[in-house]
Amino acid sequence: MTVPYLITAQKGPILELESRILKAMPKIEHWFRTQWQEHTPPFYGSVDLRNAGFKLAPVDMNLFPGGFNNLNREFHPLCVQAVQSALEKICPDARSLLLIPENHTRNTFYLQNVATLQSVLKMAGLNVRLGSISPEVTAPTTIELPSGDSLLLEPLRRDGNRVKVDGFNPCIVLLNNDLSAGVPDILQDIEQNLLPPPHAGWATRKKTNHFEAYDQVAADFAKLLDIDPWLINPYFDRCDGIDFQERKGEECLAAKVELLLDRIGEKYKQYGITDKPYVIIKANAGTYGMGVMSVKSPDEVIGLNRKQRNKMSVIKEGQEVHEVIVQEGVYTFENVNDAVAEPVVYMVDRFVVGGFYRVHTGRGVDENLNAPGMHFEPLSFVAPCSIPDCSGDPDCPPNRFYSYGVVARLALLAASIEIEQTAPLELATA
Repeated sequence: MTVPYLITAQKGPILELESRILKAMPKIEHWFRTQWQEHTPPFYGSVDLRNAGFKLAPVDMNLFPGGFNNLNREFHPLCVQAVQSALEKICPDARSLLLIPENHTRNTFYLQNVATLQSVLKMAGLNVRLGSISPEVTAPTTIELPSGDSLLLEPLRRDGNRVKVDGFNPCIVLLNNDLSAGVPDILQDIEQNLLPPPHAGWATRKKTNHFEAYDQVAADFAKLLDIDPWLINPYFDRCDGIDFQERKGEECLAAKVELLLDRIGEKYKQYGITDKPYVIIKANAGTYGMGVMSVKSPDEVIGLNRKQRNKMSVIKEGQEVHEVIVQEGVYTFENVNDAVAEPVVYMVDRFVVGGFYRVHTGRGVDENLNAPGMHFEPLSFVAPCSIPDCSGDPDCPPNRFYSYGVVARLALLAASIEIEQTAPLELATA
């Protein structure tokens, strides 16, 4: 079992941060309990983290996680318990659940995730069937997976204000489809519990909304630990009115990049960091690592070539990009077998249920790893990110992973606040 390690010496701010987190564990856990009394966690989520050796911060929060098959199977009981905890609050009488997957029925890696998620939900005591909204699925379709598992996809049907598949009328509908192309008519205004709520889909959700909520969460947490919030929080800005193909908005983008690089540079000076600041520019909505670029100078966004413009202009489901988040780039100095790696932490309800490393042999420490050519190390988390070793060093694996879990839960809390703040008026007042 490989445990990734930082290639830089373990000293300075990150070791100090981990030490503070460990010493403050009772205070932190109490603080989280009070927060979850005020806010409802999403049903599930995953957080991409970056550990730069001088800061540990989330760089993305996914509310429709698609990598359950990459988790250490030993931690599936944690998933089961967390699902049961969520059900007690959402629908204590729940016996059946309809899982709606993404439409890409030929992506066996994704479908293995669906099979794993379906298995976990069944182990939690639910009858689970898969209702597809893909136009390709017009009749019950069995898909055999390389692992030996199989999935039965059934066409989703509407009956009044409920959705169902043949002979199956569930009380909970769980989306594992991020609704990038919008909320389909068949899911509009249904009376069943629809999780996550449709407005959390990428057709309406904005990454900047999430990080605005995270700004406040990070500030409150930093005050609790008496630390600089920047150590757990990437700076960001946004730029609207972009048209990469028509080269519109380049000046706005260059100006935002320059301002952000200057802000990061000041922090680097404060902490004696000699690395060169960089920023990540990515579509303000969407996932799958599409529409992402890394730059170290504002000049790099002026006069993009055709290949770069094509890459940045369209994301999943062919959605055009017209607004971007300009986010502080956080180096990753962790690696697995000499390949650059970043931790991804998975949560169900308010609980950390495990994680894995996203690894890319062809990318650098200052690049986006969510790209073709990546692979995953599902066994790297030797601890479930929730139980520290109180007698161990701050940077021993259980304590490193506990720190990951703390920062990931901060992002989860921000997601719950984000969902509350962006809810349609009728939901917010219900």
